[in-house]
Amino acid sequence: MRGQRAPRLLPVLSFCVYLFMYAPLLVLIAFSFTPSEYSIRWEGFTLKWYQEVFQNQKIQDALKISLMVAIPSVLISTAIGTLTALTLYRSSFRGKSLFQGILYIPLIMPSIVIGISLLLFFVFLNMRLGVLTILLAHISFSIPLTTLVIIARMQRIDRTLEEAAMDLGADEWTTLWKVTLPLLKPGILAAALLAFPWSFNDFVITFFVAGVGSSTLPLRVYSMIRLGVSPMVNALGTLIVVVPLVLVIIGTILEQRRV
Repeated sequence: MRGQRAPRLLPVLSFCVYLFMYAPLLVLIAFSFTPSEYSIRWEGFTLKWYQEVFQNQKIQDALKISLMVAIPSVLISTAIGTLTALTLYRSSFRGKSLFQGILYIPLIMPSIVIGISLLLFFVFLNMRLGVLTILLAHISFSIPLTTLVIIARMQRIDRTLEEAAMDLGADEWTTLWKVTLPLLKPGILAAALLAFPWSFNDFVITFFVAGVGSSTLPLRVYSMIRLGVSPMVNALGTLIVVVPLVLVIIGTILEQRRV
């Protein structure tokens, strides 16, 4: 009897764990629709805070800067990550295992350490803090993520398909463009979709390397909550959470697809 009860309790326990994890987000989303200006109690349903978000010029400027950083960062880091993954998977050289291990360091290292080190690096180079320094910082911590995602995809590719292409007369470049990259396409798309929210939502590292007049959307949210949490902040936070979450889900589904 005890063995039969345990499987029945697992769905309930799983639901409770997930409810505990996502309850703050659900509260945030719920209070973004209340007409109350103090977000203390539920007083009805309204979309006016979302309208104010889209009409706020400072938020629009911050969104533009976030997109100016995130989109080039995703494109560059995905391209470099693809080349790095191809090199690590296809080639054998001294120190390969060490290099692969180094890729995990930016993912496990505290963001505040990375932010301080990048700030000191840019100051050492005499670079003016602004959009360019934010972009370089985001590229640096996005490359390991895209590389590891694409390597995971490459491990699922059937090497006999590439060998068959070469046996039929294709050279290495033709095999790369006609066979390997099409097979890697789901992994490349997944890496890009995972890197976008990784860059778009970053706050800690961006806080250190951003200059005057280069506030991204997370930095704008931080400046807004210092004056108190209003429903407009809740609405903006909901958009920041939901949109990247959808991209992450899409990226995860693409990454899990098999040939």
